[in-house]
Amino acid sequence: MTFMIVFIAIILVVAVVATFIILKQEETKMKTYEEEGETVKDELKRSHEYESSSLSKNVKNLSWIYAIVTIMSFVVLAIYIYYR
Repeated sequence: MTFMIVFIAIILVVAVVATFIILKQEETKMKTYEEEGETVKDELKRSHEYESSSLSKNVKNLSWIYAIVTIMSFVVLAIYIYYR
């Protein structure tokens, strides 16, 4: 049982770390944009780019992360129920 608790904890930590990595990438992009200086045209271009590619990429990555975490949690729960 201790193994399963540790395994779930590790899975959750990995999911949280992966989430923060994705958020950090977005923060880095924003800082880069701020340092370069912004014009209205640049902001509009970046906004369209974000809506079309960046947002869908991040949502897809986060969906994969949490889908894997959910599946692994159910596997560990099934193992626990089986051996209990």
